[in-house]
Amino acid sequence: MQQQTLNAKQINDMESRYRARLINSLSGFKSANLVGTVDSDGQPNLAIVSSVTHIGSNPPLLSFISRPNSVERHTLENIFQTGVFSLNSVEADFASLAHQTSARYPKQQSEFEAVGLTPHYHSGFAAPFVLESNINIGLRLKEHHTIQANNTEMVIGEIEHIHLPTGIIKADGYLDIEAMEWVTISGLDSYHVTQRLFRLQYAKPDKALKPLSVAGEQAEWPSRNDELC
Repeated sequence: MQQQTLNAKQINDMESRYRARLINSLSGFKSANLVGTVDSDGQPNLAIVSSVTHIGSNPPLLSFISRPNSVERHTLENIFQTGVFSLNSVEADFASLAHQTSARYPKQQSEFEAVGLTPHYHSGFAAPFVLESNINIGLRLKEHHTIQANNTEMVIGEIEHIHLPTGIIKADGYLDIEAMEWVTISGLDSYHVTQRLFRLQYAKPDKALKPLSVAGEQAEWPSRNDELC
């Protein structure tokens, strides 16, 4: 495949939407999640994000990135008001509805109602979950950091509740998200379903790499395993 090089000046000179699509595509496939929030008056909000990141498992922390808080950011403002938010999986059968939540609705308009998704509440948790999502995660705000390079906001939450289908957790704790057709995003607007190649053992420098087998699952050997040893 032929190669081309883009330097910093060429990138900076690009039309803004073109540059945004290009730079957003460079990191490859990203998770698709809906962030559910509510303000102090009980007005719900829903927004799709593709920046959710695992921060750590003890305590269990996840983060996402919000655009700069220089204009109204309903999701961010709601989290600061109530201290809680939800993360909800996006499956193939309603991915287009999830995408529509990125539209700039006025604060008094619930994205749930606007796009046709259903708010749902668990265990007295203030933030709404998405009824259509297979995985609902309730988080409490732990930290937020303004990234000085571009004034975006990193929001870090600690997991308080997880709601998911029975049987989706494998014997070793692995979560089979592919079985639920949880979609991924590339760029700003391209949605994909995935196909697992294989699971691999924990890598050690003095041990040959082998495919991983867990209860009820047959191990699959990579077709080019010479590159993995």
